[in-house]
Amino acid sequence: MRFVVLGGTRFIGPYLVRELVEAGHQVTVFHRGETEADLPSSVRHVHGDFGELEERLPELGDPEPDVVIDMVPYIAKSGGHGVLHFAGIARRGLVLTSCDVYRAFARFWRSEPGPPDPLPLTEESPLRRKVAPDRGSIRVDFDNVEVEEQVRCDARFPVTSLRLPATYGPGDRQHRLYELVARMDDARPAILVDERFAGWRWVRGYVEDVAAAIALAAADERAAGRVYNVAQPEAYSEAQWAQMVADAHGWRGDVVTVPHEIMPESMRADYDERQEYVVSSALIRNELGFEERVPLNEGLRRTIEWERANPPAGAEPDYEAEDRALAQLGRS
Repeated sequence: MRFVVLGGTRFIGPYLVRELVEAGHQVTVFHRGETEADLPSSVRHVHGDFGELEERLPELGDPEPDVVIDMVPYIAKSGGHGVLHFAGIARRGLVLTSCDVYRAFARFWRSEPGPPDPLPLTEESPLRRKVAPDRGSIRVDFDNVEVEEQVRCDARFPVTSLRLPATYGPGDRQHRLYELVARMDDARPAILVDERFAGWRWVRGYVEDVAAAIALAAADERAAGRVYNVAQPEAYSEAQWAQMVADAHGWRGDVVTVPHEIMPESMRADYDERQEYVVSSALIRNELGFEERVPLNEGLRRTIEWERANPPAGAEPDYEAEDRALAQLGRS
């Protein structure tokens, strides 16, 4: 099959492209050329700004792709959504959104107050009505809920939506494991976990497994027009997750549950912990046969090594504040 990937040179993208090439597919990547990832030599690169996508369609559509995959559908392409420019050119499209589309996410963030939604969240669970919280430095032209609504508009051009979890792994620009890894590397005696969130569960996924799920849905005609959650089969609590990272790291300190009022101010979170974020990925497993490729401990080990080698700027922990909290617990 022939694929066009919009974006594809950062974090999940290179894993996806390599997965497609290894499966024998032809891949064209459209990107700005600012980040040249380590991709197979057979990959065709077309450089250009997303605002020029419409002008580049004759080049990207020759030969005609079977599937176009938009890695960053929240960024406008020539004023609209990327995959929709390929209606009449490609047979179908695929966009990556997020498990943040669910109303439960808004419950947790307190942007749409109300009682917790039932768990696990499935593809049929209610969606948010308000936009997600600001993504900081990441450019966002469209909310994920809006992306999904728009790509369902044309029945003649079926688009698959994959709702991704909090994805960790080498290349993660959000450095989701760094705060734990830094403390473990610095041989801290304890990792502090707010007691309000120690048992709170959140859905995650390792980058190579997430990329494998995308490649699977992109290549399987049964996925046309479908919506799938992608997530690890179990959502671990914050305390469990810290301990699992510790085991993969080899750190021998303690994961300590700390009363909310004693937690260092910079580590306190004002979310509604009643709403856990347990997401079912049974549909993509049952319909397409998805399963993880990388053992959990191995994925954590690879991520730890990458985080250690690529620390983010300005992320120095406040150990004095943590020591004061531990002292109040009699753990000086």
